[in-house]
Amino acid sequence: MKVQITAKKQPQPVAIHTEFIKLQDFLKFCGEADTGGVAKLLILDGQVQVNGEVCQMRGKKLRPGDTVCYNGKTWMVANEA
Repeated sequence: MKVQITAKKQPQPVAIHTEFIKLQDFLKFCGEADTGGVAKLLILDGQVQVNGEVCQMRGKKLRPGDTVCYNGKTWMVANEA
């Protein structure tokens, strides 16, 4: 029996210019939601994970080091370089 080992993708860094960014704004900022209303529905539907756990708080404050997963993609909030 063969066991397939897959490498885990590294999160894509997304630099923010402020101390924090709210989750719904982050989804718009990284291009996964066209509007705040769409972002709200994705979050409330339980489709978004923050730091490995489903997060249904659209106002969740994300700070550098936090990870967000949605639709098979993973991002890491980073400080602006």
